[in-house]
Amino acid sequence: MPHPVLVPGAVAVITGGASGIGWEAARRFLQLGLRVCIADLGDERLAAAAEKLGDAVPGAADRLMTRDADVSRPGDLRALEQAVADRFGGTDVLMNNAAVQPGSSVLDGDDRWDRVLAVNLRGVVHGTQIFAERMLARNRPGLIINTGSKQGITTPPGDPAYNVAKAGVKAFTEALQHELRERGSRIAAHLLIPGFVWTPLAAGNRTEKPAAAWTAEQTVAFMLDRLEAGDFYILCPDNDVSRRLDERRILWAAGDVVENRPPLSRWHPDYGDAFRRFADAGN
Repeated sequence: MPHPVLVPGAVAVITGGASGIGWEAARRFLQLGLRVCIADLGDERLAAAAEKLGDAVPGAADRLMTRDADVSRPGDLRALEQAVADRFGGTDVLMNNAAVQPGSSVLDGDDRWDRVLAVNLRGVVHGTQIFAERMLARNRPGLIINTGSKQGITTPPGDPAYNVAKAGVKAFTEALQHELRERGSRIAAHLLIPGFVWTPLAAGNRTEKPAAAWTAEQTVAFMLDRLEAGDFYILCPDNDVSRRLDERRILWAAGDVVENRPPLSRWHPDYGDAFRRFADAGN
């Protein structure tokens, strides 16, 4: 049976929908008969994405709209929500998926950190708050899917701004689902946790997909399967790391607090052997 929200006629809004996971989610939602709005930056990018969606799902053009919106600007999100309500009557599925990853270090200036946090974290918070008001008022089944990252859970060294933002998305989405449950709402929140996915965000200057990466198509197919199963934490595998190793890495990261180890001890030279033994014990 399909998910009770992902049915013909329902309305989905996807930020960061012009490429990658967002575009693939739009394709699958259109195939399921939903009406879809993709929001992203740049009218030309959106037009190209819409054309590709039209080719991929023949006859779906009348169920698709696009909107140029910067999720770091609450005004853009309010205008997006109103435009979808005007065109389709309201929103049933909100996928807060837009993200940037320019790279960062702890001591970078404010500009880079501000942009990452504004898009990757505050874009999710504001998007949820702005869309949820009308979604709740409609008293219909709904979904809010927030795209997090494994980097927001294990926080590996190398890109702290991205890690902080995605850790915030995890905490926010957990609190969101708890509040929706306490309200008795018919809307459910879910945290999408991609693995290594070959998207424009991950590719950078590379042109050939690494064997270790999953495609956006595989990731969204997994997401839909786990939504149907009712999972809150949609922890995606890839071709590089097994589910079991992901679990051991997550448990080890939490254990830094419990065991009073140094932060990020998985990468600390004094704990490398201990982590390898811990990871192997899970196999």
